[in-house]
Amino acid sequence: MTAVRRAAVVLAGCAAGALLVWGAGGCEEALPDRGFVLRYERPAAADGQDARLLKAWKSAESALADLNGYVALPHRVTVAARSCSGEGTGYDPAQRRIELCYDDLAEERALFERAGDPRPDERLAEVVRETLYHEAGHALVDALDLRPGDDRAEEDAADRFAQVMLLRGRPDGEQVLLTAARAYDLAAAADPDPDPADEHAPDAVRAESHRCAVLGAAPTRHPDLATPSRAGCTATWTRTRDTWTGDLSPLLRR
Repeated sequence: MTAVRRAAVVLAGCAAGALLVWGAGGCEEALPDRGFVLRYERPAAADGQDARLLKAWKSAESALADLNGYVALPHRVTVAARSCSGEGTGYDPAQRRIELCYDDLAEERALFERAGDPRPDERLAEVVRETLYHEAGHALVDALDLRPGDDRAEEDAADRFAQVMLLRGRPDGEQVLLTAARAYDLAAAADPDPDPADEHAPDAVRAESHRCAVLGAAPTRHPDLATPSRAGCTATWTRTRDTWTGDLSPLLRR
């Protein structure tokens, strides 16, 4: 029996509204109408290893559980883990869909491997969490109809939402944010001339923003981060936390 026919047979036996998800071995429950939901799509051949690792880590599942425990979205946002052919991870407001790209993992791993990191896969699992929180920030800007300004302002706001999610009283979140900062540092070193058309802040600026947030939220745990240039990080973090908490108040569960 061909792969296409096998898939058709399995799908025919699924309950109405159920989904056939790559690697699940059968039917999945129908997606809920609200909240962040995750599905894995079959990867391109070149992305198979990264797709399997992403499923094994369960970092995406963990991030979405935290998001759904914190906010009550009035609609569904689907997080689709898939091969993107270099298009890059991002949020599509028209479809209310976050695409989490398997092929991005290979690029991130190469940065850590070139830097001699002994645990590149562990670092990647942490970067996935930060990435998902960033994209969820875009989804929440959309859901709340916020007007942070131009595209760069929205990207900055999404970075700050990732900081809020990772620094909500969880020391492991501090480490995740510092790992993401290191990834941005490595990307900046690999490509020191940022694209002026990129709506994101330069990688080095994003790295520094994350370190400042960690220091501002937990100065006693990170005295090594304290420098004269970061003297205002406590005030910056307080503003970040209070602004997002205020904006999210219609959706907060707690």
